[in-house]
Amino acid sequence: MTDATWVVARRRPALLPRATLWQGAVLAVAALIALPVLVVIGVALAPAGDVWRHLGETVLADYVTNSLILMAGVAIGTFVGGVGCAWLASMCDFPGRRIFEWALLLPMALPAYIIAYTYTGLLEFAGPVQTGLRDLFGWQAGDYWFPRVRSLGGAVVMLSLVLYPYVYLLARAAFLSQSICVLDVSRTLGNGPWRTFFTVALPLARPAIVAGMSLALMETLADYGTVQYFGVATFTTGIFRTWYGLDDMNAAAQLATILLAFVVALVAIERLSRRSARFHHTTGRHQDIRRFRLKGVKAAAAFLFCFVALAFGFLVPAGQLAWWSVLVAEKEVDGRFLTLVWHSVELGAIAAVLSVMLALFLGYARRLFRTRPVRVAVDVAGLGYAVPGTIIAIGVVIPFAFLDNRLDAFMEATFGISTGLLLSGTIVAVVSAYLVRFLAVSLQTVNAGLDRIRPSLDDAGRSLGLGPAEVVRRIHVPMLEGSLLTALLLVFVDVLKELPATLILRPFNFNTLAVRAFEMASDERLASAGPAALTIVAAGIVPVVLLSRSITRTRGTRPA
Repeated sequence: MTDATWVVARRRPALLPRATLWQGAVLAVAALIALPVLVVIGVALAPAGDVWRHLGETVLADYVTNSLILMAGVAIGTFVGGVGCAWLASMCDFPGRRIFEWALLLPMALPAYIIAYTYTGLLEFAGPVQTGLRDLFGWQAGDYWFPRVRSLGGAVVMLSLVLYPYVYLLARAAFLSQSICVLDVSRTLGNGPWRTFFTVALPLARPAIVAGMSLALMETLADYGTVQYFGVATFTTGIFRTWYGLDDMNAAAQLATILLAFVVALVAIERLSRRSARFHHTTGRHQDIRRFRLKGVKAAAAFLFCFVALAFGFLVPAGQLAWWSVLVAEKEVDGRFLTLVWHSVELGAIAAVLSVMLALFLGYARRLFRTRPVRVAVDVAGLGYAVPGTIIAIGVVIPFAFLDNRLDAFMEATFGISTGLLLSGTIVAVVSAYLVRFLAVSLQTVNAGLDRIRPSLDDAGRSLGLGPAEVVRRIHVPMLEGSLLTALLLVFVDVLKELPATLILRPFNFNTLAVRAFEMASDERLASAGPAALTIVAAGIVPVVLLSRSITRTRGTRPA
């Protein structure tokens, strides 16, 4: 027996209790992550009351209809914008393409509710566009027709402008990874770029496109700021109105359950589409991709198509936010504003650090214990991103309020002391909701990094007598530095942008940048929302650029 084998054999009895402890901890974390959703479903199973019957007779049909129309419109908008831009930026050569490759992802830095505020300020009756038209043509009110921005159609456009990058990102990655052989055969048959796109590339990229559209539609269902500001009745606005306006948590949970059914359907569709990816032919050849060189009118049309998506999705709203911020900087950027920045940074940093620590624990546990219960538990823990923030907030506040009330009653009866709201009235509840919502973001990033580390390194560490925690600390963490920093940054920015969960769970007199922008816009003080909104956008640009660089140069390219 070699020395290394002896060390492993000697330590095996001691490792068994640790293994049981690790697996138990994984199951416990997954149960806690799933608890908010289970709580909502459990509350929704309670007998329907008068409020629920009233909702069913009056507004439930509107919630369903508007949500379906919103999803259909966003699906069309993100498909056209995301897939079209992805094909042009990946497989065609035209002026400005190198800039568009990364710049087309910039709208991801803009939350939908912020772009809704900017376009409302630009296009409303008193805004610069309509005012300029009246001054130019001498029109008066009622002399002309102008599309209503704050409408269901306007919400579709706003959401499509900021969500098409989800489809663009995955579709572009799919186009870049497609088989050279298949594309070359299409060329030999005399097919140009668009015929190759429709007959070859698009069918092969279908699973990736469906996955991107599913993400965009999940964000559409989770949106609250845009639809509330535009006055569109959807499930998210209905949940808020039922909870705060009608003071009926059971009815709100029942609405949340229906919304959850929409999300589950989207996840099922995405999984079914992904399953078919195994039949798509790719190749191990890593030749340079020969781009279709566009000239003349075709090059101009390609440039214009990409520029319109970039301009209306990022450049125009970002410019408007910057202008508003300059106008109100002296009045709005003060000590109170710095407090908002600190609150946002505080929540983002705490949630990001805890999320990455949990992701590292779960990811390594899945790598260490390849049992079905552990795999299922890790998958369950990663499903939170598909659940809207409103549902998670309801699922968090119900058990936390229950524990607070029980603890307060016990302390009052035993010691005559009132503990107040230790969980549901503090940032503990907010951070808990963020962990449930965004753990999937860090988990996917950490898992991708772990998959690149050879298992032989784990074996070498264990042969030297290192336990699982020591292997993670001394071997994996140094090698995962880039992945961990990326996960930290992504979760941090997602927390900055999160609105519905923050609105529901934040402590009294505790505002963030997202809440400030929402409150100012709700009070029709759009310019005053500029500094807070611009700060969120500026923070979001960094991970977007990093995300773009991760897929750029995945394969070499050259003009056809």
